[in-house]
Amino acid sequence: MTLAAAAIGAAAIVASSVLPAAAVTQASPDETGGAVRHNSTGFGDAADLARSLLPVPARNVILLIGDGMGDSEITIARNYLVGAGGQLAGIDALPVTGQYTTYSLYKDGDPLAGKPDYTPDSAATGTGWATGTKTYDNAVSVDIHGAAKKTLLELAKVNGLRTGDVTTSELQDATPAVQVAHVAARSCYGPDSPTCGADALVNGGAGSISEQLLDTRPDVTLGGGATTFAQTAKAGEWSGLTLLDQAKNRGYTVITDGAGLAGVTKANQDAPVLGLFAAGNLPTRFAPTVATVGGSGAATGEVCQPNPDYLGASGVTLQKMTEKSIELLNDKKSKKGFFLQVEGASIDKRDHAADACGQIGETQDFDEAVQAALAFAKKDRNTLVIVTADHAHSSQIVDGATPGLGTTLTTFDGTPLRISYGTSAAGGSQQHTGSQLRVAAYGPSAVGVLGLTDQTDTFFTIANALKLDTGVKVGWPLPKGAQATKPWDKRRG
Repeated sequence: MTLAAAAIGAAAIVASSVLPAAAVTQASPDETGGAVRHNSTGFGDAADLARSLLPVPARNVILLIGDGMGDSEITIARNYLVGAGGQLAGIDALPVTGQYTTYSLYKDGDPLAGKPDYTPDSAATGTGWATGTKTYDNAVSVDIHGAAKKTLLELAKVNGLRTGDVTTSELQDATPAVQVAHVAARSCYGPDSPTCGADALVNGGAGSISEQLLDTRPDVTLGGGATTFAQTAKAGEWSGLTLLDQAKNRGYTVITDGAGLAGVTKANQDAPVLGLFAAGNLPTRFAPTVATVGGSGAATGEVCQPNPDYLGASGVTLQKMTEKSIELLNDKKSKKGFFLQVEGASIDKRDHAADACGQIGETQDFDEAVQAALAFAKKDRNTLVIVTADHAHSSQIVDGATPGLGTTLTTFDGTPLRISYGTSAAGGSQQHTGSQLRVAAYGPSAVGVLGLTDQTDTFFTIANALKLDTGVKVGWPLPKGAQATKPWDKRRG
């Protein structure tokens, strides 16, 4: 579709959207039309939809990833939180929707090298959208041959945009790591990690994920994983210092709580912000539920309970981190905008643990972060928001007891929601699945997600929207360019 044709089609949609919609009274679900979702507004959001169908540049891009958030996980959260006929105010609100495939590849040396691995992990899938390159499970932004590939965050930074990387997991976990590091094994968290191998600084590599993060130097980095930053560098310019002391010596503003998050007022290459809000992953909103064999056939359902360890009361939520990141990155005086990645990590982590309430609470937190991104984008009118997942997961809505683990919850509707976890026994880790995923968008160039795409298409949708020069040279560690004479480039103290 040419830009002119798209503009004509969009104009027609906008024109039709100003016609008054007929007043319709919502029927009850047992009546004809009682469950439709456009009964009163018709295509009232057509103007937003029309603008999203134009393949025009965006000043900013916010990419939001619900880790492990397949269609089943979204439906489970919707049913529980707002009812079967309800709407998640963020996830369900984006006007342009498609699906994408997520398979990974087998690596060099495997008899199936280069062929599809149908059930991917977060490292391979994250590498797909971060670099536009398919790779093997466990790989962080390196291809199946071991070569490092340029990431969206690195390219955005070299192209003069401000950058951010936000998660509810450890900052070293696969999804945040794919934007800032290049390692053969996703478990290469810090200098003490035995899996770093040739990537370790002591072996002549670029260093662990945490060390490469400090080199890549996003303007804003927020999440958990403080434990790894207590490790000591074993080689390189910062040998002998903990990674936390290294960060402080290199000019990072380190924040560790809600007051710090609320109080920080600037983030740039002279003073990038590093938020470390938990030793490991951030605690989830709801306390865990325990799935039992046959539990999806229980006569009565549980109600999710607050998690006393949740950091919301102290002001650290995914929504707050998203809002603060946007505030810090949105410099209207600059000619260039920003790229921000936001992850709700524990949809996946609690799904692995067969913890229904944990995954629902994390989906609710993620939905609130999406709402924050959409609120900014609608006001800004020059921001592309993309909401998707990295891979599907295995929680299923079922009709009764199953041979495997299960949980029954009482939903917003007051009826039982029966959830089955059938891919691992008690105490094990539930498996990912290889299903295609929903990808939805709002704003300029959202048209890129329409239809069936692949996860790697997302890299090009974002790069094209931001008009990134993807041919620019990016080295590892990332060159500091014009900032090379700044104090943070030299060891102090």
